[in-house]
Amino acid sequence: MLIRMKNITRTTTPILLAISLLWAGNLNAQAERPDEYKTIFGSDNNISHGGYGALMINYTEIDNRDAILIGAKGGWLIDHRFTIGLAGYGIASDLKYPDKYSFESVNLVGGYGGLLLEPVFAPNYPVHVSFPVIIGAGGMAYVSSYYDDYHDDWDGEVYSSDAFFVLEPGVEIEFNMVRFMRLCIGASYRYTSKLDLYDTPSDIFDGFNYGISFKFGKF
Repeated sequence: MLIRMKNITRTTTPILLAISLLWAGNLNAQAERPDEYKTIFGSDNNISHGGYGALMINYTEIDNRDAILIGAKGGWLIDHRFTIGLAGYGIASDLKYPDKYSFESVNLVGGYGGLLLEPVFAPNYPVHVSFPVIIGAGGMAYVSSYYDDYHDDWDGEVYSSDAFFVLEPGVEIEFNMVRFMRLCIGASYRYTSKLDLYDTPSDIFDGFNYGISFKFGKF
């Protein structure tokens, strides 16, 4: 029971933190316009609607090995202060396991994605902070790849695979480079449900991300 409570606390704490930060940002936005009618996302008359797409490049460790994740995200930006959208990553590194199966060399592949919630604080300042949270799912697998001479093409086989739930809260420092572009440097922590892969730790995909992203859009 104690272990279960610790796991629940570890999972829910980042969500509660993100909700608290979003609520605080909303109160701050309303305080800047005290004479206006108060709503959850600001004034009915002066809400600005925008959006962006972004390329993300992250460093992480998987099974104590260096790895690069390549991803993309984008969404609807409400009143400059809150984004609702989608985000996803894939493993770009070649994580080869020559001895995992005695008869075949395999690679570990995978990715994840889902809902993006991103409060932004002081967006009009040249340098400001955002708190992106990804809630979604993904999958990982050990696969072999070989060249099929008969069909003149690459082929492969999946030896072990599993799906997982993912929660990834993070923080980013954003630099307003020009009106339509932001450069972001950030870090996040990826929590996943337990993975069931052959001869593999169940938390192999839990860990920190450190990365850079390039946002393009209407902010």
